Amino acid sequence: MLRRSLLALMATSLVLPATLSLAQEEPRRLTEEEIALINAISAHNSQIRTMAGRFNQIDTQGYRAEGTFYLERPGKIRFRYDPPSRQEIMSIGQGFYVIDRKEKTQYAYPQDKIPLRQFLDEKIDLLRAGLVAISQSDAYLELTLQDETPAGTVRIALVFDKESQELVQWVLTSPDGSELTFSLYDVEKDVAIPASYFYLNINDYNKIDAPE
Repeated sequence: MLRRSLLALMATSLVLPATLSLAQEEPRRLTEEEIALINAISAHNSQIRTMAGRFNQIDTQGYRAEGTFYLERPGKIRFRYDPPSRQEIMSIGQGFYVIDRKEKTQYAYPQDKIPLRQFLDEKIDLLRAGLVAISQSDAYLELTLQDETPAGTVRIALVFDKESQELVQWVLTSPDGSELTFSLYDVEKDVAIPASYFYLNINDYNKIDAPE
């Protein structure tokens, strides 16, 4: 099993990465240019119905994991980690499941407790998705979204390529300062994804408690 799975970290209480530590600053109004860019990115990504590609996941200790992902809007995504891991993360629109095909185990998180869910909506609206911080360079736009959950304040920083307007990375930071960076590459859009890729017979797996 991965030392720190993507979803286990996503479900914890998160704080803003040091590169976007705007929490100490007074809130400001977005400029017209920023609003236009965010709306354009929302509209562009809403039009992408399916995606498939590779991902690279790195934690604070430098532990690296790679794999393949498949996305279908609304609400469906699958992360399949490369061997020797047999772990997968799936959402079929009703919740996120972490499954281990070798151990035949599964645990679940509610769909509304995962910050990435806003990016899986049929119509993405990043201006109304709990946006609390924005940072940009010539090439990239970073948007930090915030959720209030029973576990505390949850934040996720989404990084978009300004030219393609597509998501290339997101960064999560836990209260203890540990970080998870998740990058996408070799992405194909509007590809045919077999329905079986989002099929999960939950009864094939023994339910276990999610890690805290």
